[in-house]
Amino acid sequence: MKVLVVGGGGREHALAWKLSQSKRIQKVYVAPGNGGTARDPNLFDVPITDVKALREWAQQEKIELTVVGPEAPLAAGVVDEFRAHGMRIFGPTKAAAQLESSKAFSKAFMHRHGIPTAIYETFTDPALAHAYIDKMGVPIVVKADGLAAGKGVVVAMTAPEAHEAIDFMLLENSLGVVHNAGADGATVPRVVIEEFLLGEEASFIVLCDGKNVVALATSQDHKRLLDHDQGPNTGGMGAYSPAPVVTAQVHARAMREVIMPTIKGMEKDGIPYTGFLYAGLMIDEKGHPKTLEFNCRMGDPETQPIMMRLKSDLVEVMLAATSEKLAAFELEWDRRTALGVVMAAAGYPMNPRKGDVITGLPKDDQDAMVFHAGTTAKDGQTLSSGGRVLCVTVLADSVKQAQQKAYEIAKGIHFEGQQYRRDIGFRAIKS
Repeated sequence: MKVLVVGGGGREHALAWKLSQSKRIQKVYVAPGNGGTARDPNLFDVPITDVKALREWAQQEKIELTVVGPEAPLAAGVVDEFRAHGMRIFGPTKAAAQLESSKAFSKAFMHRHGIPTAIYETFTDPALAHAYIDKMGVPIVVKADGLAAGKGVVVAMTAPEAHEAIDFMLLENSLGVVHNAGADGATVPRVVIEEFLLGEEASFIVLCDGKNVVALATSQDHKRLLDHDQGPNTGGMGAYSPAPVVTAQVHARAMREVIMPTIKGMEKDGIPYTGFLYAGLMIDEKGHPKTLEFNCRMGDPETQPIMMRLKSDLVEVMLAATSEKLAAFELEWDRRTALGVVMAAAGYPMNPRKGDVITGLPKDDQDAMVFHAGTTAKDGQTLSSGGRVLCVTVLADSVKQAQQKAYEIAKGIHFEGQQYRRDIGFRAIKS
């Protein structure tokens, strides 16, 4: 088979790497790919990002399966475009992808279908938003209603932080949010302001074929830039799998109270959901999960550890998922822990620097992979080209061993101004 992976980040590098291991594979293409996929002799980059042009290329190349990685092409309707021409593609339609592309849509959907989440209000008027923050107090969470590459959420611990976030999102748009259109078709800056939830966060990711669901291995992301969960929110500074906070009881509750009502609710609303569905959960001390957000894709950097642990043939999984045959599918997992450390550019998350030469990259290994996110290949060198540059991902018998192994590899890699956390996996390591 010829398979296409849409995207150019760390998630797509990991998906393509896993797909290429299938015996059914002839070629795996990545559009547009990155410096890491360019280095891999089993992967072939395609420099196309336009949805229609990509579909035409895929038809010409007789691509038999397409897997969509990031949110932007989903929100642009890549699944609708491919399906309209009879092509097999895994991902949600543009309408279904609103679960991620619009925080306002998502919160209203959860409220309508009784899915546990934080209390919230939606605003387009800065004055009303500021007044609501004054009334509710802090801590409080401010979310941009649009795609923001993982940076459109501010967890404000002080009133000035919360008010500044309102101005950033509604007046200045300094976060680069792709705002959604209102009922009249005009682009409207909008924010969702919601209560601050206490607990431990986990990433709960499933595969959906429209009716049936298969859960992927549990994982936990580290959103803050600095050690001990300090500093600004980012797209994710590292992840590990499995996540001990997701016990068997929590897993059952998440499926029963969050995932299945979402799939049934989307079907009831006339928007059947297919693709990866990511529920960011906040789990309180009693093991009750509440939904922080939905993503219509696998998480990045959670994908990297999850793909390292997956023993099942990912091509077979994708074929079942695009044929409404997930009900009969069981995934096989490596019992070991996988842990990924993100190496980010100088200035990340607000002003990441690009163009730094990366040295010391090790050879790929089944138990130790450096997945590329923001890199590009130029004149025989690998250069940084984004905020999150690399994800050093390893398999080991324990979280502690995986942590030690990952940091050992990270120490050998260098690019100017690099920054990374030194405590990925800390919640799972018993003192």
